Amino acid sequence: MKLLLIEDERLLVDNLKSQLENADYLVDVAYDGDEANFMLEEYQYDLIILDLGLPKKPGLMVLEELRGRNLSTPVLILTARNSWQERVEGLKKGADDYLGKPFHFEELLARIEVLLKRPQQRLDEIIEQPPYRLNLDTRELETPDGTIKLTKMEFGLAKLFLANPQKVFSKEALLQSVTDHSYDRESNVTEVYIRKLRQYFGKERIETLRGQGYRFVPVNEGNPS
Repeated sequence: MKLLLIEDERLLVDNLKSQLENADYLVDVAYDGDEANFMLEEYQYDLIILDLGLPKKPGLMVLEELRGRNLSTPVLILTARNSWQERVEGLKKGADDYLGKPFHFEELLARIEVLLKRPQQRLDEIIEQPPYRLNLDTRELETPDGTIKLTKMEFGLAKLFLANPQKVFSKEALLQSVTDHSYDRESNVTEVYIRKLRQYFGKERIETLRGQGYRFVPVNEGNPS
């Protein structure tokens, strides 16, 4: 599972990131509202931990813009214990839960686990781009030639492409969306998995744009460029 931690307190970020990674989560960090918006537009996350007191753009605005783009990613807000007005406002704007500072990491972890298990807080269980259907629970891809059980990396890339048809993703953006950031930018890992997905979707479905990256072209849709 990949989380986005949006928090400007560096010491808290370092502690939480380390503990969450020890709990087997992949964690990206945004230190202000503008950086958070950029990362939410570029990458997909399973859950967002959002501090409300952010520089550049308030956390409530980040949340409002997130929900305005119809993203149903679970959001756990962090707020000062005595700021009940912020908690109420956050819930009204689409937060799924809140945790007052200071807090015990075990409680944060428990709340994350609960949110990730709530089926109503997830995206639809099926992403469909006919004739393809991707089951988010089983990691199975249904194609005209049969059903394929995808590996973790294949599933992450397939989900990204099917949920964002015609959107161009750079090599780095694709890899960062499904892994942590400790990879060799000069490696051919992305190309290896693109070749695998082309075996499942067909070469014409995943298009290479020289110098830009890759995009998924739905059936019966032409090249928009």
